[in-house]
Amino acid sequence: MNQHRGATIKFMLLAGVLVGSITVSRLEAQATAPVQQHSAGAPYRFQPGRDLQRINQFYGMVWGIDSLTVKSVESGELIRFSYRVVDSERAKLINDKKFEPALIDSQARVKLVVPQLEKVGLLRQSSTPIAGKSYWMAFSNKGGFVKRGDRVTVQIGRFHADGLVVE
Repeated sequence: MNQHRGATIKFMLLAGVLVGSITVSRLEAQATAPVQQHSAGAPYRFQPGRDLQRINQFYGMVWGIDSLTVKSVESGELIRFSYRVVDSERAKLINDKKFEPALIDSQARVKLVVPQLEKVGLLRQSSTPIAGKSYWMAFSNKGGFVKRGDRVTVQIGRFHADGLVVE
């Protein structure tokens, strides 16, 4: 039992370090002056390859998903959020029907929801997640308020993915 408790504590510490480093890198990435070299005291700039890998590791460890993407589709009328499941047990919350997903664009001041069509139902997958498979949900963007290049947040219950860029 002590080994299980020790493993849980190590996991929580690692998750805390990753969350802290992601938050710090996001704040520092907002700096306006470009940085030529990275040293211990220098500001940190977003590096897509390295940061994306670290972010995917965080979401994989905590929520059981990676490869998060947000795309404008159907001439901008829908915003599609997709992800790949790496741990089906941890990803259950994201596919749970009782949680209503929301896509928030604070710059455009809108909160998009997943529409429910009469004959189709909700435009989201809510089946039991299977590791290795990709899943998606579509948010109604009637009026085209959310545009390519916007930074958005996806919320599903306790799950929050902040700073995703709409492609």
